[in-house]
Amino acid sequence: MAPQPTGSRKRRVPAIEAAAASSSLQGAAPADGEGPLLPKKQKRQATRPSLVHYLKGREVGARSCAGLSSFEGELRGYAGQKLPELLRERQLALGPLNKVFASQWLNARQVVCGTKCNTLFVVDVQSGQITRIPLLRDQGVRLARAKPSCGIHAIELNPSKTLLATGGENPNSLAVYQLPTLDPVCLGDRHCHKDWILAIAWMSDTVAVSGSRDGTVALWRMDPDTFSGSIAWHNDAGLPVYAHIRPRDVVTISRVSTNPSNCMVRALAYSHKNQELGAVSQDGHFYLWKDLSTLSGLLFTRLPYCRENVCLTYSEELSLYAAGSQSHVSFLDPRQPQKDIWALCAREGVTGVRSLSFYQHIITIGTGHGCLLFYEVRAQKFLEERASASLDCSPLGPARKKLKLTCGRGWLNHDDLWMNYFGGMDNFPNALYTHCYNWPEMKLFVAGGPLPSGLHGNYAALWS
Repeated sequence: MAPQPTGSRKRRVPAIEAAAASSSLQGAAPADGEGPLLPKKQKRQATRPSLVHYLKGREVGARSCAGLSSFEGELRGYAGQKLPELLRERQLALGPLNKVFASQWLNARQVVCGTKCNTLFVVDVQSGQITRIPLLRDQGVRLARAKPSCGIHAIELNPSKTLLATGGENPNSLAVYQLPTLDPVCLGDRHCHKDWILAIAWMSDTVAVSGSRDGTVALWRMDPDTFSGSIAWHNDAGLPVYAHIRPRDVVTISRVSTNPSNCMVRALAYSHKNQELGAVSQDGHFYLWKDLSTLSGLLFTRLPYCRENVCLTYSEELSLYAAGSQSHVSFLDPRQPQKDIWALCAREGVTGVRSLSFYQHIITIGTGHGCLLFYEVRAQKFLEERASASLDCSPLGPARKKLKLTCGRGWLNHDDLWMNYFGGMDNFPNALYTHCYNWPEMKLFVAGGPLPSGLHGNYAALWS
């Protein structure tokens, strides 16, 4: 029989530790008189990722590690919070053009714009040069002609920035151009809207939707074969040739109001993450569609403020829709539609909210009184001026001033209407109908014009 071990296990632990220490000392002892051996390489302790390491790695072009990728979002959030107070205005001269309604960045120095006078143009924000883009004309004579002086209300680029959608010469039609050449691709002028197109959104690179003043939403599918080539087609007269298409589906929103003019589809916003389309009507109703093939309704609700809901935006980070009305911005989370819709007061005079955009948790608000406001959604407060942010925040201390960028005078046509109805008032605030950021360049393009419909003028500026 094999002998059984004797003694307690606890007594052997010091012996094991002593043997390990002795072995360690022997490894460090001299060998054959050649001096001490180097100690064994100790295991490096894991270091916690830091913002310094991330910035150093980005300087040399290193790829973001999994542990450092979160700093990308933090930097974007910090930039969105700190950039507005650093922006300075440089106005751009647009000549006699009337009221810029829509704009989008094409590249680092060019912005495409649409105006009330039905002009589509590209402005170089560095040189100020303006290039007009020919509008696409309907095929034949349409029975329902567009009303005059309505203009181009929407310009949108597809996700890959290879196509641009906007209004045609007839603002009831959807015009599509190829980028970066701005060659015409197709015109949606068959069996569709009977009134102006006020909103456009891209669902994918080849699928777009348009919302109209007649209360309809149309679904368009572009044939990739029509724009796969890099050379535009022309006829014998040298004029560009483009396809004339019809929508795949057209739906009419619910007409709750007895006034047809209040049932117009005023703005659209699409969530690529959730694949759902949001829309807002002039009378303050919000619509949500989920089935993109048939535009079947998913949600219908009334917003708390129903006057002049003219703009809508969506935050992918917050999964939140924001609609701008005459005096408030209403926020809606479609994941919790049963909860009350909360709103913030963005009243600047009585001119309302005219344009909205999300970046991270900051929403930029363009007002009808010629100023930009910035609201931090997570903190639920407006960004404050740097000088007032350091003041005493106690209830007895002075009230903090919210950060407000006031835009310049722009250009105003001194015609008879201006003289007779506005008493020759020269310093008239501009409504900021559109604004768009170029975040890689840290620039903001803002444009608009006088709010009264009868006044003729424009405003455009680069804030950087």
